[in-house]
Amino acid sequence: MEKPTETASIPDASRDTRPPSPPLPPLPSIGSRGPGGSGGLWNRNFRYFFVARTVALFGDGMIPVALTAGLLGAGRPASSVGFALAAWMGPLAVFVLFGGVLADRFTPRRMMIIADVLRLVGASVLAVTFALGNPPLWSVYVLSSVAGIGAALFQPGVASTVPRVSTDVQRANAVLRVAEALMTMAGPAFAGVLVGLASAGAVYAANAATFAVSGACLFLMRLAPAPHDDAVRGTFTAELVDGWREFRARSWLWGVIAVWTVYGFAVLGPILPLTAVLVTQAHGSGAYGMLMAVNGAGSVVGGLMALRLRPSHPLAAGAIALPLVAVSLVVLALGMPLPVLAAGQLLAGAAAAFWLVMWSTTVQTHVPPEALNRLHAYDVAGSLLMVAAGRALAGPVAEAVGAPELLVVAAVVNMGVVAVLLVARPIRQLERMGPV
Repeated sequence: MEKPTETASIPDASRDTRPPSPPLPPLPSIGSRGPGGSGGLWNRNFRYFFVARTVALFGDGMIPVALTAGLLGAGRPASSVGFALAAWMGPLAVFVLFGGVLADRFTPRRMMIIADVLRLVGASVLAVTFALGNPPLWSVYVLSSVAGIGAALFQPGVASTVPRVSTDVQRANAVLRVAEALMTMAGPAFAGVLVGLASAGAVYAANAATFAVSGACLFLMRLAPAPHDDAVRGTFTAELVDGWREFRARSWLWGVIAVWTVYGFAVLGPILPLTAVLVTQAHGSGAYGMLMAVNGAGSVVGGLMALRLRPSHPLAAGAIALPLVAVSLVVLALGMPLPVLAAGQLLAGAAAAFWLVMWSTTVQTHVPPEALNRLHAYDVAGSLLMVAAGRALAGPVAEAVGAPELLVVAAVVNMGVVAVLLVARPIRQLERMGPV
C-alpha cells in the first residue's frame, strides 16, 4: 500500500487525481421500510446477518485454542502452532483483495455463503483428523490455509452488506461491534472448556457447526437486488485496477489507511505480544487473561457509546478517542499495579471500538456501493499485513531496546497518528451521512 511522501498534510479532496463519485443517495429514515423489508434496526435481514456474523466470530475465536491444544497435545513443537496460525492468517491477508473483486462480481452474499461452505469443509476435516489421532503437519497447514482463504472471501462482503440490511448504518455497526467484543471473549473461553472436557477435534467440530449456522442464515436473507449487481464487468485485473483508482480518488480514505498502516505496524502490532510478555512475567498468565477480558469489556463500552453518540464529523470524533490507547501503553511501560493496568485496558478497548464504528460507518456511507467491497479489501489487506509485521518484529526489537522503551515509542506514534488525523482537512472535516 502506497504511503504519502509527506506526512505533514494530506492533499485536499479538490486536488485528487480524478473527480470524486457523486454522493450516495440519502438513507431512508429509520421508520421507513428499509433494506430488510421492515422498519427499525432489527428487521428480518439484519437479524439473520447479525446471527451469521456473531456465530462466525464465535467460531473464529476457537481456532487459536484448537490449534494450540491439538498440536501441542499431539507432541508437536511450539513452533508448529505459529506456523499453523501463519498458514491461516497469510492467505487471509493475500487473498482478501481478490475476495473484494469477487464480491463485486458475484454479490457479497453469494461469496460469503461460498466462504462459509469452504470453512465448514476445512474445519470438518480437521475435526476428523484430530479425533483420529496425530494428523501430519502438512495437512494441518493446508487446511488452515483453506480456512484463511475462506475468511478472505467472506470479509470484503461484510462492509457492503451492512448498508443493505439496515437503514441506520452507525447503529448497526455499533451493535455488531458489541457482539464482536463479546464473541472475542466467549469463543476462546468456550474452546478452552471444550478442550478440557473432550479434545481439539471436538473444538473443530463446534467450529464447523458455527460456519454451517452462518451459511444458513446468509442463505435465508432476502436482499433486494442492487443496481450494480448486474452491471457489466471488465476483466478480473481491470476490476482490481479500477478499485485502486477508486481508492486513490478519495483523499480522506487513502489518507486514513496510509496513516493506519503506520499505526498497525508501530502500535497495534507490538501491543499484544508485549502486553502478554510483560503482564505474564509480572503478574502471571491469569492476570493477562483478566486484562484481555477487561479490554473486551471496554470494547463493549465503546460500542454502546457509538450507539448513543452521533458526531457530525465522525472521523475527527474517533481520532479524539484514540489517545486513550496511549494511556494503556504508558501505564504498561511504567509497570503500574494491576488495577491501573486494567483501567488502561478498559479505556483502550473503548477507544478502539468507538473509532472502528466511526470508521466503518464513514466508509459504508461515503463510498459508492459498486466499489465498496474492493475498497474495504484494500483496507483489510493493509491492516493485516502491517499488524502481522509489527507482531513479528516486536520480540526482536524489544530484546534490543527494551519492552518498556518500545511501548513508549508506540505511545508517541499513537499520538502522532491522532495529530495527523486531526490536522488533515479532508479527514477532519468529513461530515457524517445518514440518520442523525
